[in-house]
Amino acid sequence: MTTARERQGPLDGLRVVDCSGMIAGGFATTQLADFGADVIKVEHPDGGDPLREWPPYAEREAQGSADETGEQRATDERGVSLWWKSIGRNKRCVTLDLSAAEGSALLLDLIADADVLFENFRPGTMERWGLGPERLHEENPGLIVVRQSGYGQTGPKSNKPGFGTVAEGVSNWAQVNGFPDSKPLLPPISLADLTAANVAVQGVMFAVFERDVGRSGGSGEGQVIDMSLYEPLFRLFLSEVEAYDRLGETRERIGNHHESAAPRNVYETADGYMTLSASAQSIFENVAEAVGRPDLVEDPRFADNEARVEHADELDEVIEAWTRERSTETAIAEMEAADAIVGPVYDMADIFADEQYAARDNIVEVEDEDLGSLKTAGPVPRFTRTPGAVDHAGPRHGQHNDEVYLSELGLDESEFDRLRDAGVI
Repeated sequence: MTTARERQGPLDGLRVVDCSGMIAGGFATTQLADFGADVIKVEHPDGGDPLREWPPYAEREAQGSADETGEQRATDERGVSLWWKSIGRNKRCVTLDLSAAEGSALLLDLIADADVLFENFRPGTMERWGLGPERLHEENPGLIVVRQSGYGQTGPKSNKPGFGTVAEGVSNWAQVNGFPDSKPLLPPISLADLTAANVAVQGVMFAVFERDVGRSGGSGEGQVIDMSLYEPLFRLFLSEVEAYDRLGETRERIGNHHESAAPRNVYETADGYMTLSASAQSIFENVAEAVGRPDLVEDPRFADNEARVEHADELDEVIEAWTRERSTETAIAEMEAADAIVGPVYDMADIFADEQYAARDNIVEVEDEDLGSLKTAGPVPRFTRTPGAVDHAGPRHGQHNDEVYLSELGLDESEFDRLRDAGVI
């Protein structure tokens, strides 16, 4: 099977088969697709990825398609999921029942010349379908298999189902997030899934390098990347494992403070809020000058960062008394004039209006067959020579079945029709 198109970006030529559902695998493969990988998204014939049903919905502008599926008819009634339009972008979508014998055989055809396969079924499911890593590697020894699950493929909890919310709890993240008088606080975004997605992309790049380059020209062999949802979040706790091991310390909730830096907070202004961080001594001295209190530098409570952390509340009172007397714009301007490091607290409307976001194409516009003109986040990071791009938003369910199965895999039309009628595709 050959790649049906050339994509812009540094990953042009990388083929990814994505059998995962929901966020962690979906966002990982979105990033790969943004930078040129040919991502074939595999969904069950009945309904597809659950994210297709997540609100918010937008009203469909264009009606009808080459294949009027039940999924499309349902979205015509409630609208089109903007979650799916975001996370499904730049991918080609096919339908396939992996649990059927003929479906698993087709997957083996799909991965025959692929570089990467993503899956996030409960551990043991792929093996039950005859699609475990050993079988996949028999078909394609160079395949990199990314397996995402709540607790990983090993250990006493490996068979437990796991979502990001659970991972945010067991990773220590929820326990330390929030204010001292609040209960543990979950994030307002799918943090565990998105963090796991970023680490999965990192892992894929490591594995591709080892296979194709390496110290001696690459091993030529694929391998399995075993990704849990909780471990990437846990790995972000720098120094805390060591602190508990050597000192028996566990971190408490401290709100917007930082355990190792002060001042650092969100400060109320006359018309909103602003952020400020000044742990470096020179920056703190600039802040003290800006608020008209150069004497703070000589105060033993604020003499250095360690002392400021201990007396953070007292220091914040002084700073916030100053910010409350000024608008956000004025407070930021005066702070920046003194070379302090500050910023506003944005909502999405502010982001859409911000000149910095506009200058760096952080929001781009694509034409979507369902919604017409649609704005979406631009690819990150930025490349000078091989930038990423957004070609299209999330496709319709099974939209690329003909292209992949007939044109690329070479199924004849009668066989294609038979498999479709049998519910395999």
